[in-house]
Amino acid sequence: MPRTLYICYFGVREPLVQTQVLPYLREILKGEKGEKFKGEKEGETRGRGDAGIGEDVKATTPSAEAAATPPKQGGEPDAGNRENVKATTPSAEAAATPPKQGGEPDAGNRENVIATTPSAEAAATPPKQGGELKVSLLTFEPERAAGDIGEFERIKAEFLAEGIEWDWLPYHKRPSAAATAWDIFRGAFYIWRRIGRFDVLHGRVHVPTLMGALARKFSLRKPKLLFDIRGFFPEEYTDAGIWPEGGLLYRGAKRVERWLMKESDAFVVLTEKAREQLFPESKEAGYDKLGRPVEVIPCCVDLERFASATPETRERKREELGITGKRVMVYVGSFGGWYLTKETADIFGAFRERYPNAFAMILTQSRPKVIEPLLREAGYLDGEYLINQVPSAEIPEYLVAADVAVSFIKPCYSKQASSPTKNAEYLACGLPIIANSGVGDVDLLVEGHGVGALIANFDRESYFRAFDRIESLGDIAGRCRTVASDEFDLKTVGGRRYGRIYSSLFSA
Repeated sequence: MPRTLYICYFGVREPLVQTQVLPYLREILKGEKGEKFKGEKEGETRGRGDAGIGEDVKATTPSAEAAATPPKQGGEPDAGNRENVKATTPSAEAAATPPKQGGEPDAGNRENVIATTPSAEAAATPPKQGGELKVSLLTFEPERAAGDIGEFERIKAEFLAEGIEWDWLPYHKRPSAAATAWDIFRGAFYIWRRIGRFDVLHGRVHVPTLMGALARKFSLRKPKLLFDIRGFFPEEYTDAGIWPEGGLLYRGAKRVERWLMKESDAFVVLTEKAREQLFPESKEAGYDKLGRPVEVIPCCVDLERFASATPETRERKREELGITGKRVMVYVGSFGGWYLTKETADIFGAFRERYPNAFAMILTQSRPKVIEPLLREAGYLDGEYLINQVPSAEIPEYLVAADVAVSFIKPCYSKQASSPTKNAEYLACGLPIIANSGVGDVDLLVEGHGVGALIANFDRESYFRAFDRIESLGDIAGRCRTVASDEFDLKTVGGRRYGRIYSSLFSA
């Protein structure tokens, strides 16, 4: 039975992993349309490096400097984003810690402590396999106190029952460059020791893919490398002002990126615009010019999570929040960087100016003081707004209590590759969207499907035109939910496309 290792530079308990990694892995387990993945030869010998999951890692492979330095490459297409993880240059000596962004969880304060892996007994428990593909997951954990280790054992057992074999390594935060270099080395060495187990190394964005590529480079066994690009990572850092454009860090990241593009056997991007930039020839056939499969898989949502977003839930939640009879606009996500704080506050101000019964609902991981003073300046009084951090399981019942949603993201080059999860969540709850143009495939989504209003400028006149447009659309809750199902369903869109690219890899 073929087996994949999914490499993720986040902790297993972080919301991004819970909502954007584990649901996909559960779908990958099932295989495409429930069929068997092809390509593994019967009785095939996997070769060396078959060390057990959970074993401690000792530095006996090639040096960290050699492992972290890919060969210089040129002429390869540029790729992008590594969401909310630190960047690395070819020698991994330079890294940057990005700010918490857009509803995607920041890693938090991760201290440099000694690694402790889950017990060998738990690791040796064979998983139950209900699908046609074995799935392993490697994460990097920020919190590793005694209580965390105990919880990890429970999580490991739960995953094994589902058919996912999970292991972890410690995440190090400081000093930034050295910490990231060490994590890359540890990750690459961990994979190298176990590489004989796997047919595919699946890296979520650049740093995890680099770990897999380095492990494969120094191994006799050569599993397929799936580069889940997710976006234009080096450009995101320059667009956010984290790196100087054309500086050493940017050039180093682009060099790593070119090497990964050369080494990888298949690719996933989030938007059609990203495909057009990187693999234009794949639009019709689904393969790049070298015959490698390419899939566009937007940030999907499990629509079953939103089954509670009913009219009954809406009325109950509005009564509970004291907003019955209010006109409610909602924003979900963090602020800062690419996520436009002032512009979001401005449209809420225009909303209050337009509707005397306006209510502002902000569901954010950012501190309230980031947005609250701006709402006050816009005229909102006590009882006219809510700023809250809400567990992901409760998001649907808050969203369904609203009338319209906002999605403002900096319209820069790197964001052509962005697929905001919030948009899928809004639509799944039947909410029309007010969004700005120039972000991923949002223009086509909003205007092409008639599920909201698109603005080109961040000014009062544009906001009022957007309100007019929303009113002219009438009740489109059903249409919004249909579009969510057609474009962002975890099972029929995300799971099926991942199944397709895995089938292509195994049949190659």
